[in-house]
Amino acid sequence: MKIVVDDLSGPKIAAFLDEHVQQMRAITPLESKYALDLDALRTPDITFWSVVDKDKVVGCGALKRLDPHHAEVKSMRTSPARTRGGIASALLDHIITEARRMGVRRLSLETGTADFFRPARKLYEKHGFDYCKPFADYSPSQHNTFMTRAL
Repeated sequence: MKIVVDDLSGPKIAAFLDEHVQQMRAITPLESKYALDLDALRTPDITFWSVVDKDKVVGCGALKRLDPHHAEVKSMRTSPARTRGGIASALLDHIITEARRMGVRRLSLETGTADFFRPARKLYEKHGFDYCKPFADYSPSQHNTFMTRAL
């Protein structure tokens, strides 16, 4: 398994992200869904990583710069067939390390409140994230929760 910066040009990551966006749309009401599609991830303020195992995409995640010292974790996903295998934890460790290397001092994220998102919230808690108020241009809702940690 390897974690690589992805330019989002390949069909495998396109399909993987399409599944992610479709799943988020099915779980979260549209007005509370913040999952980014392929085009929205192709901006200079976002670094995107794919987790590849034997030429198959098994996970992904991104870091979006909000300002010079604050960034947001975006698009964290593990293949449903590979959950609970350490992929998300390894990727989050990688993102935290890269954020520090880039000079980021605070990482924040938005995730859902539904039971589906409980494993994600537990993962973020395990990696030192605490619950916080909405940040950037997010609005509070019953479907979203916000977390942050200092680096």
